[in-house]
Amino acid sequence: MKVLVTGGRGFIGQHCLPQLLAKGYDVHAVSSSPQNSTVGVQWHQANLLDVTQIAPLLRTVSPSHLLHLAWYTEHGKYWTSRKNLNWVQASLSLMHEFAESGGQRFVAAGTCAEYDWAYDICDEVSTPCRPATLYGAAKYSTHLLLESWSMHSSLSSAWGRIFNVYGPGEHPSRLVPSVIHSLLGGEPALCTNGEHERDFMYVEDVAAACVILLNSDVRGAVNIASGESVPLKDVVYTIAQQLGRRDLVRMGAVPCNVNEPVNLIADISRLQYEVGFRPSYKLKQGIALTIESVNKILQSS
Repeated sequence: MKVLVTGGRGFIGQHCLPQLLAKGYDVHAVSSSPQNSTVGVQWHQANLLDVTQIAPLLRTVSPSHLLHLAWYTEHGKYWTSRKNLNWVQASLSLMHEFAESGGQRFVAAGTCAEYDWAYDICDEVSTPCRPATLYGAAKYSTHLLLESWSMHSSLSSAWGRIFNVYGPGEHPSRLVPSVIHSLLGGEPALCTNGEHERDFMYVEDVAAACVILLNSDVRGAVNIASGESVPLKDVVYTIAQQLGRRDLVRMGAVPCNVNEPVNLIADISRLQYEVGFRPSYKLKQGIALTIESVNKILQSS
């Protein structure tokens, strides 16, 4: 099977490529800029936001499977950026050209931001989707269009709704890496009160779930998450305990964002029982591996 990956240099995508190779796929990836060679991966250069470049790319690669992870994700800006609309257009062009080139299975990355955040536990069937942000609305619109397209054609498709991801390669301003960097530098880690609860999943598990979903025949939305509720303060204190710097944690130093949900947890029944995937990494192990990765980067810089 030949797979084309968009967003292969992104936070999740870079962890998907080796897992796809390990499963024996003929792996191709696309980037808007030239990429250094990756063992086993054939890179193609194309700007997906220029839709005229998509058809030539699909004709050249002619993939049987497409894993669509690319999107605008600049930290602090992606929630409201108009670039979300550009990515809806690019995604629709990808769907069309993939189907025209004889593609069989299209799997894309969705988000927990598609759900109505008034619900603490989200499942794919009964929890309504009422996005509170442009990012969530753009993703949900793309999902609806993909699902409708798939229902009225021979295209098999699935939509992985990803919750909170952490691990090596995450943007340094996000919770886990920011706390690690602060404590390693001997600086106070300024946090909210930490009472909000989230569903955290280590990036290797997220990548593995995406790859297994791609290799399955499960259709529609599938939550990609751990299914476990974790208060943010537990994540922070796990980092602090492993680094021996609990004294530097400042809970309540930063006000909570009133626009964010108090709790946001996934029901992962579809992922477990239909896709057949269960997470391998517990929080302590994932945090330890993330700390190790940050340490290596700091030591080499």
